[in-house]
Amino acid sequence: MKSRFLKSLKILLVEDEKSLSQLLYRAIGDDFHSFTMLSNGKDALQEYIKNPPDIVITDIMMPKMTGLELAQEIRKINPNTPIIILSAYSDTDKLLSAIDIGVVKYFIKPFDPEEVLEYISSLKHRFQEYLLELCEEFTYSYEKKSLYKKGRYVFLSKNESLFLELLLYKGDEKSHGIVSNDVIQKALWGSNGNENRLRTFVKRFRTKTVKKLLKNIKNEGYYICTQP
Repeated sequence: MKSRFLKSLKILLVEDEKSLSQLLYRAIGDDFHSFTMLSNGKDALQEYIKNPPDIVITDIMMPKMTGLELAQEIRKINPNTPIIILSAYSDTDKLLSAIDIGVVKYFIKPFDPEEVLEYISSLKHRFQEYLLELCEEFTYSYEKKSLYKKGRYVFLSKNESLFLELLLYKGDEKSHGIVSNDVIQKALWGSNGNENRLRTFVKRFRTKTVKKLLKNIKNEGYYICTQP
């Protein structure tokens, strides 16, 4: 059985050796939510900015931008993204540079793909504390601001993500977690919000997730169902 933790992860592999990229993809790619492959650091940095992965796996020697240069740029954006280095060299200087940048692991080629998978599995503790258990086997990652069902990523539109965040962050103890209809409407649509539009929106959200995940207090607002 595939790990629910692994199936929640987005992996970015940066490797200019196509045969190795394909080998890793065939061996472990299906274990993750997504496994994006690129062949140089420059394109990888653009992809990282556009669609941030959970973990980056990169070769060192590549055209346009080396793996160490890529790691340095990623660290400027997010110092917490785990970066794994692949290299054909056991060069001490490169290894020390990788450590200085904050690379979490250094694999010397050739290596067993299962070792990479096993190591990534060991990183679970870095993500686990940010997960909120919701009803109906849903979880929410505060770090990634993403919703999962049984470990599988649930795609939400921009407004659906904002709606979920409102329920998770804005429902205070005084309101018993309830976010008012008025607050939701203004946050999602500004002055163009109304009750009918909200009801239609909620219906679509429940269709995409499950009805029991979202609770409604008539004429008041909504709150999210969390595990006790």
